[in-house]
Amino acid sequence: MAIHQEVTIPASPAAVYEALTNSEKFAAMTGGRSADISTEEGGSFAMFGGDIGGRNVELVPGKRVVQAWRPKRWPEGLYSLVSFNLSQDGAGTKLVFDQVGYPEEDHAMLDGGWAMMYWQPMSELLAGK
Repeated sequence: MAIHQEVTIPASPAAVYEALTNSEKFAAMTGGRSADISTEEGGSFAMFGGDIGGRNVELVPGKRVVQAWRPKRWPEGLYSLVSFNLSQDGAGTKLVFDQVGYPEEDHAMLDGGWAMMYWQPMSELLAGK
């Protein structure tokens, strides 16, 4: 199973990249829940107060974030691969998102969760920036 979503965020690719990789911006975007995000490839991250964690696989500023990503409740060692590809789209950013390698029973929750937990709050945080 896989998730593929495309959204337009009303901000530059650099601002979207920063919202995904800057601990303070991510915490602000998600309602103040703690985030500790390494800015290094291979570095770890913990978000949503530690409910989500993993490692940065690839970081290309303003262009791409690829992470080995997992909720704390998944079995130990189970990670999915998420990728956020960013490109300029007029005054905003086209964000192309893909996720693979997750438990089939989590598909509906994950598919709806990205818009609710990422795209909507990111758009609200970055509107006009």
